[in-house]
Amino acid sequence: MERELSEHTDRDRYREQTRPRAQAVPDPTAAEAGGGGAQAQFLRLLLRDAPAVEYERPLVRARAAGGGAEELADLEEAKVLALRVRTVLSDRRRRESELSALFETANDLAGMRDLDQVLRAIVDRARNLLGTDTAYLTLRDTAVEDGDTVMRVTSGSVSARFQQLRLGPSEGLGGLVAETALPYVTANYFADSRFEHTDTIDAGVLDEGLVAILGVPLQLNGRVIGVLFAANRRERPFSHAEVALLGSLATHASIAIDSANLLEKTRAALEELNEVNQRLTDHSRAVERAADAHDRLTDLVLRGGGIEEVEAAVSAVLGGAVTVYDASRHAERLAPELAQAAGASRSSGRAVRSGSGWVAAAVAGGEPLGAVVLEGVDLGAADQRILERAAMVIALLLVMRRSASEAENRVRGDLLDAVLDAPGRDPDTLRRRAERLGADLDAEHAVVVAEAPGAHPGRLRSAAMHLAETSGGLAGARAGTTVLVLPGPRPAEAGRRAAGALAAAVNTAVTAGVSGPTSGLADYAARFSEARRCLRTLVALGRSGEVAAPEDLGFFGVLLGGDRDVAGFVDSVLGPLLDYDRRRETALVETLRAYFAHGGSMSRAKDALHVHVNTVAQRLERVGRLIGPDWHEPGRALEIQLALRLHALLRGGLAEAEEAERGGP
Repeated sequence: MERELSEHTDRDRYREQTRPRAQAVPDPTAAEAGGGGAQAQFLRLLLRDAPAVEYERPLVRARAAGGGAEELADLEEAKVLALRVRTVLSDRRRRESELSALFETANDLAGMRDLDQVLRAIVDRARNLLGTDTAYLTLRDTAVEDGDTVMRVTSGSVSARFQQLRLGPSEGLGGLVAETALPYVTANYFADSRFEHTDTIDAGVLDEGLVAILGVPLQLNGRVIGVLFAANRRERPFSHAEVALLGSLATHASIAIDSANLLEKTRAALEELNEVNQRLTDHSRAVERAADAHDRLTDLVLRGGGIEEVEAAVSAVLGGAVTVYDASRHAERLAPELAQAAGASRSSGRAVRSGSGWVAAAVAGGEPLGAVVLEGVDLGAADQRILERAAMVIALLLVMRRSASEAENRVRGDLLDAVLDAPGRDPDTLRRRAERLGADLDAEHAVVVAEAPGAHPGRLRSAAMHLAETSGGLAGARAGTTVLVLPGPRPAEAGRRAAGALAAAVNTAVTAGVSGPTSGLADYAARFSEARRCLRTLVALGRSGEVAAPEDLGFFGVLLGGDRDVAGFVDSVLGPLLDYDRRRETALVETLRAYFAHGGSMSRAKDALHVHVNTVAQRLERVGRLIGPDWHEPGRALEIQLALRLHALLRGGLAEAEEAERGGP
């Protein structure tokens, strides 16, 4: 009993020393020494929560007053009982205070949402409740599987080294608590051998100046998630009640940490859900835009819309400026970097970024038809698909346009053949067919016959058809030449314009003969024959790459114009000589041409022919016997020289033109 009383007395002294001093009050000992029995005196002491030392006074006064043994025994028994009651009441008050503090802590922790805020509140409250110099908390490192705990938050710490400690299993007091899931207390850390000391941990504790340490586990669902510590910088025994108090705080802390973690996970899940929802919303909008673009493009195709309308529709959906480049629409303006991007798009089948824009190739059956260029806006994946779909629609329109153009070109070619071969068979039908193609056969037209040796036939034909389509004329191919019938009263001007357009398309020189203007359906065949003879004359004269009408050829034009029979004229003048040369393989015509070319000098003619002068004389004598001795007379000589020039033209291609004219295409 005395030992228990001594414990109570020491504890009361400690509490009295640490309790804030109240204002001075009158000494109640006089009143307590008054009337009433021994029990009443001790009850008065309990009532005013007197210090334990004052419970000796009634016994001291009784001894001083000479009280008997029985009275002293009663007072001693009453004193012991009163001290016991005082201890119970003090423990209850302390417990009530601790419970109140724990409830307050739980309420504060329940209102916190941030994990760092919760941890800070835990260590601050632990330090205040136990009245220690420091408090700190370590948590399991979830990034590793070795069970280490790391310092997470401190209160009252002054050492940076201590604040960065990591405790392995069984290392230091904290490692032992984390491994065993039991509370441990040491009054002198460096003198305690129950746990493993390490240089790193000891250096941190020494740097912080800690001596007495209490650590309790933070447990959640049977698993230790960390350790809560309270520590002093001097030796201090921690009572069982303090261990229990810190343990209760650790329990609340574990629940608060779990709640904060759950809230953090919930917050992260909500953020992820919001992000997913935003992505779904964006995707839904992209799908709606794609569906809208698909509907617009489909409607355009079904309505027979053109490329310009597709450009406008794609620009309205995606924003920015849309331009379609193809063979017939400013393809030459496609910049090198755009051309490179279009090639990459053809290879990948996807839209390709180029500078500040995007390029999607229009391809059909592996054939590049053009490119769709979008500038001034950035595209997401869904919008890129819209641009690629627009490129597919452009390719479809280009194929359809090309097919329609090819069909129309065939119609124009067939109509041209009918106009040149049989204009009188059904003139009304020819006029109606021409009207459907935008041509008026009764109006004045120029007939152009052109050729460009070595040029790509397809490009030459396409260029001629495009020229006829845009000008309201006809185009076709006959006997290896390109034939154009173009409206207008000035044939020479029309011929030069046509030859220039064809030359630009095939990148080579074009030779063209022109005739006209026509004066009705029946006149087209004659103008065609005349234009073809002009073409052959230009070739025979070595004037390839030029354009000429009959009036541009001088007297050759007079002879070649209309229905002149050039071959018949040549045969009537030089026929016997030509026949003799063919049968005997001689060179009478050639000798006669050299003779006239050198001013009637046999000596100069023999140099050109590389024969003896006597050979020239013998040949000219034979010429006189075949066509008459007057062949060198001025009038007859002029006729022979003209026939020789025309014969040279016939050998240069005019004969084939004449034969084709008589035999058809």
